[in-house]
Amino acid sequence: MFKTISITVKPEDENNSILINKLIRRELNIPKDSTSKLTSIFKKKSIDARHKTIKLHLKYDVYIDETPPLQNDKLPVWHKAETQKQVIIIGDGPAGLFAALKLLEYKIKPVIIERGKPTKERRDDIALISTKHIVNENSNYCFGEGGAGTFSDGKLYTRSNKRGDINNILKIFTYFGADGKILTDAHPHIGTDKLPSVINNMRKKITELGGEIHFNSLCTGFFVSENKISAINVKNLETNEFNSFSGDAYILAAGHSSSQIYKMIADINPDAIEAKTFAAGVRVEHPRQIIDNIQYHGKKTDNLLAAEYSLKTQVNERGVYSFCMCPGGFVVPSASGPDEIVVNGMSTAKRNSKWSNAAIVVETRPEDIPVEFERMAEEQGCPSLKGLYFRNHIETLAKKHADGQTAPAQLLTDFLKNKKTDVFPSVSFTPGITSSNLNEWFPKQISSRLAAAFYEFDKSMKGFICDSAVLIAPETRTSTPVRIIRDKETMENPYIKGLYPAGEGSGYSGGIVSSAMDGENVAAKIAEKLN
Repeated sequence: MFKTISITVKPEDENNSILINKLIRRELNIPKDSTSKLTSIFKKKSIDARHKTIKLHLKYDVYIDETPPLQNDKLPVWHKAETQKQVIIIGDGPAGLFAALKLLEYKIKPVIIERGKPTKERRDDIALISTKHIVNENSNYCFGEGGAGTFSDGKLYTRSNKRGDINNILKIFTYFGADGKILTDAHPHIGTDKLPSVINNMRKKITELGGEIHFNSLCTGFFVSENKISAINVKNLETNEFNSFSGDAYILAAGHSSSQIYKMIADINPDAIEAKTFAAGVRVEHPRQIIDNIQYHGKKTDNLLAAEYSLKTQVNERGVYSFCMCPGGFVVPSASGPDEIVVNGMSTAKRNSKWSNAAIVVETRPEDIPVEFERMAEEQGCPSLKGLYFRNHIETLAKKHADGQTAPAQLLTDFLKNKKTDVFPSVSFTPGITSSNLNEWFPKQISSRLAAAFYEFDKSMKGFICDSAVLIAPETRTSTPVRIIRDKETMENPYIKGLYPAGEGSGYSGGIVSSAMDGENVAAKIAEKLN
């Protein structure tokens, strides 16, 4: 007999095997004197902190008096690439990497074009943002090996279970070096300190099997004939030389920050893209202890990780919600150019810093874009770019209210009082912060909704509004304001044949796992066509 059950234990009893076996038998109504043989396979763990007593819910598959079937933990079989067919992939983030691995299942050669640097050199460029306020527009938190997620939290939680097999993505990450806990944690993450080595192992596998990865290589244009892409133009950023790359198909997985890609596509055919809803707001950072106390009801947390939270509400018919919550994490500078300020969040694997932060963002629909940016997009021949211009406006405006790569900041309590902050607590943002009254320059449609939402959030998390909470602005890269159109069946752009949008930059995914699955799905469609 087989059953799936859940038991509940205290955090300190998570590894108490005697108690756990006892609870499993009780859940199955098996008498103490029974000779039945049980085989329990641990499947999932989640923390329940909704009430004063904190609990762990543990899920098991239990086999009673029978041998469990062999676990289907087989990885995909990757083959040596054959040179007769090759696919050009623009972008080395999760969509690009998993697309490359999927192509190797079909012996198709992947050629990845990445404007940024490998993780080691990229780390050096990221350090310069904090130490010298220098932003390399091609190598930063957004661009480089592994994409935007490499130097973020490495969050793997997703609800996109209709896109593909989430567990398969997690198994592949584990094969390449991620902790096996990601297979059982309810909200798995790898950690910014661990993810680069995982990405490096993926690169090694792809190149060992005959794939190519070209770093410091910026796609500067598409060669299109009779509405079909025939090659891409690529600039080597080290030598300034230009080369063309051609293949049997082209996967566009450039990420949500590659603004120039959208403009290049619009120049070919403005109908190939469309405006979509995105979100913009701020990062709110609390001392970790405050969030832990709220979420764990002031209980001792020695056996628990830093507390998470998820918040959402509606203000004037628009959603306001938390995003990319980083317990025990840091706020990091995520500008992809020297003339803008952008912030994001990250955590290490242990999530043990003294701060916790999250983006609090406001839903921004295409009809919410101010008319001046509609006009600007129309003048450039593509009305669908209006959200992109609005996003850029917020980021460059923030730069005008800060110094170098410091970020405009304000105490949450002062933001609600419409008052500039005089004294700040310590913050995790290493470039530093500049005191600024966000109400004076942030778009009113965003700032007013943020204010109303904070009061709502404080009702469900009493103490969320406090003198230790700091707003650091702006958070604008939760998703792209542009979607590159693709056919639902073929996943090919109907206006530029041979071009297959994938990942966050395409507008069809959000986060590491959903982007990885999207990359796999696109690559599988291409393989189906080529074979």
